[in-house]
Amino acid sequence: MSAVALYRAAVILGAVALLEALCLAGFIDKLTMPPPHRIVMDLWALLASGRLNGAIAKTMTNAAIAFALSLVAGIAIAVLIHAYRTAREVLDPLFATYYAVPIFAFYPLLIILFGLGDAPQILIGFLLGVVAVIVNTLNGLDRVPRVLRKTAAVHRLGPLETALTVTLPFAAPYVLTGVKLAVAYALIGIIGAEFIMSRGGMGYEISFAFTNFDNATMYPLIVLILLISIAVNGALSRWERRLLSRRGLV
Repeated sequence: MSAVALYRAAVILGAVALLEALCLAGFIDKLTMPPPHRIVMDLWALLASGRLNGAIAKTMTNAAIAFALSLVAGIAIAVLIHAYRTAREVLDPLFATYYAVPIFAFYPLLIILFGLGDAPQILIGFLLGVVAVIVNTLNGLDRVPRVLRKTAAVHRLGPLETALTVTLPFAAPYVLTGVKLAVAYALIGIIGAEFIMSRGGMGYEISFAFTNFDNATMYPLIVLILLISIAVNGALSRWERRLLSRRGLV
C-alpha cells in the first residue's frame, strides 16, 4: 500500500475507534446510535437472513440503470456540444449552476408524468448524474492535442470514428472523474427518491426504520451503501491511476 493509502486507512480506523469508544462509554446513547461493532454484526445478520435482499436489489438495479443512462447520454451530449462552439458558450453557464437546482422538487411532476413506478426514481438519478459526466467529458476533450485531431483528419476519420478512437480515449481519465461522480449522484438520487415516496428499496427501508427507531436495520443499510460506494469508486480510481501511469502522469 502507498503511504497515502495507509494514512487514509489510519484516519478511517481512528474515526471508527473513537466512535466505538464514545458509544461504549455512554457519551453517545445506544438509542441514538449503537457502537460500530454492533452495526457490523447487525449488517451480517441482515444479509444472512435475506430479509431485505429484494429492497437492496431494487435500489442497486435502479441506480445502475440511472448511472448507465447518465454515462451514455453524458458522453454523447458532451461530444456534440464540444463540436459546436456556440452551443458550448450558451450551455457552459447553465452547467455551472445546474446543481443549485433542487432536482427533487420535480419528483411530484415526474410521478404525474410517469406514474408511481421506478421510472421517476431512475430519472432523478439520471438528472443528478448526467451533468457531472458532461462537464468532466468536456474538460477532457478540451485537453486533446490538436495534432491528434489533425491526424484523424489526415486519415479521413468521420466525427464518430474520431470521437471513439482518438478524442475520447485521450480524455478517458477526465471522463472517469465524471463517472465516479455519476455513481455517487445516481445512488443519492435513487435513495433520496425512495425516501420521499416509495414502497420499496433501501431508501424506503431506512426511512421506515428511522421512523420506528429500528437501529438494527437503519445503520446497517447506511453502512452497506457506504461500502458499495467505496468499493465502486475504489475500483474506478485504480483504473484511473493505471490510465494516468501509462501516460507518465503519476
